[in-house]
Amino acid sequence: MSRVPTTAALNAFWYKKDMAKEAPCELCMHAGGEVLYRDGNYRIVLIDDERYPGFCRVIWNAHAREMTDLSSAERAILIAAVWQVEEAVREVMQPYKINVASLGNMVPHLHWHVIPRYEDDAHFPNPIWGEVKRTPVSVELAKRKALVPRLREAILDRFEESLL
Repeated sequence: MSRVPTTAALNAFWYKKDMAKEAPCELCMHAGGEVLYRDGNYRIVLIDDERYPGFCRVIWNAHAREMTDLSSAERAILIAAVWQVEEAVREVMQPYKINVASLGNMVPHLHWHVIPRYEDDAHFPNPIWGEVKRTPVSVELAKRKALVPRLREAILDRFEESLL
């Protein structure tokens, strides 16, 4: 009787194979920001970015490159966490728009960016990694920075109560 390897076993195999060719993974070695919440599957971090207060990442703890490296159940857990973070950012930070992105081109470790965007931010309407369009008004940035403690609380409240 042959056994089909589990997703975790395959991921471990490919991780060892891939990592032998690459530099160590930054998100395997470091938290990736101020940890607001962590469980056995993922962590939620706040990014210290002067121009983007409230910028969060949801990072899968185990090394994986793509969503399809995860099982269906793991994908559901991760994306539900992303939506809960988006909801907290939207509620507290009151942005014009929220960018949710999973790129991984610079750091090939599965993580999602949740970024509050405002019409007067430094890059709007372009992605935050693009060309700077303007200098944000310092008074507006200060107001947004003042909301970050409430965002920390909102995320903790959501995830301490969550069954994810």
